[in-house]
Amino acid sequence: MTEHAGATSAGTAGAAGTVFSRIAGTGSYLPEKVLTNEDLSKIVDTSDEWIAARTGIRERHIAAEGETTCDLAFHAASRAMEAAGVDAADLDLIVVGTTTPDLIFPSTACLLQHRLGANGCPAFDVNAACSGFVYALTVADKFIRSGAARTVLVVGAETLTRMLDWSDRSTCVLFGDGAGAVVLKADAETGILSTHMHADGGKKELLWNPVGVSAGFKPEEHNAGVKVLMTGNEVFKHAVKALDSVVEETLEHNGLDRHDIDWLIPHQANLRIIEATAKRLDMPMERVIVTVDRHGNTSSGSVPLALDEAVRSGRVQRGQLVLLEAFGGGFTWGSALLRY
Repeated sequence: MTEHAGATSAGTAGAAGTVFSRIAGTGSYLPEKVLTNEDLSKIVDTSDEWIAARTGIRERHIAAEGETTCDLAFHAASRAMEAAGVDAADLDLIVVGTTTPDLIFPSTACLLQHRLGANGCPAFDVNAACSGFVYALTVADKFIRSGAARTVLVVGAETLTRMLDWSDRSTCVLFGDGAGAVVLKADAETGILSTHMHADGGKKELLWNPVGVSAGFKPEEHNAGVKVLMTGNEVFKHAVKALDSVVEETLEHNGLDRHDIDWLIPHQANLRIIEATAKRLDMPMERVIVTVDRHGNTSSGSVPLALDEAVRSGRVQRGQLVLLEAFGGGFTWGSALLRY
């Protein structure tokens, strides 16, 4: 699925009447507690060398006891709103990408809305696993392009470590907790140029959680059977292929050469996947934002966390062309090309 407005190319300002969604501010939040590979080697049969060689991960952050996805989202959202210079009353819509909501209902977006004091505007969650932020950003972009909203808060937030089987070394070493957010504002000049979303539900059991409300939980099992199951090598192959494809689709749609991209901000699941995508773009790793070594895989939190770090460190500058991309359970995958 490819979404765009008008026939504007990435290098030009919008045609008369075209409305873009521009990132007005970014924010992120990581829980205080850090769990290193060395720490993990004491609870499961693994080592710092083994984890780092296969994933690039050195450490990850873990939510404190009682700290929820909404708590992380609130801190990230507050920082993004401050950076954008908007108040709660300015928000027309809140979209939260998460696969680890505080509750089954109300949505984490509704809980966040109340925390922010933005009661009244629509608020909902999007569950696309690790692609959650890109999916949520796409939905928000459509609201702005259609004229239904002018200022939208988009958040990716997760406490995925609550779902882990800490005795499974193939999954427990990969994930961390965190949140990132952006405020989108309607802009006549530039912003998100195109978004591209895909899914393949036929690959469900390569990356999934086997229990749920309707399918049923397993009270006799640890955590009622909630856990992350993954066939790592298969996911790796599918991810690289899907991301290659969506990157090509994005460039072709915008009439761009791969060398036109200033920054690649990928989902932070595995350094080898990131390097494979960068190679495909012929992009030096200095132009790729990497946080997986310090954050692990924060699912829908990873892209906005990396974006916020890139903006606040001064690497991503106004006017630059930025490619966001993600791949997650479902399978889901997608991209967003934007002029920051």
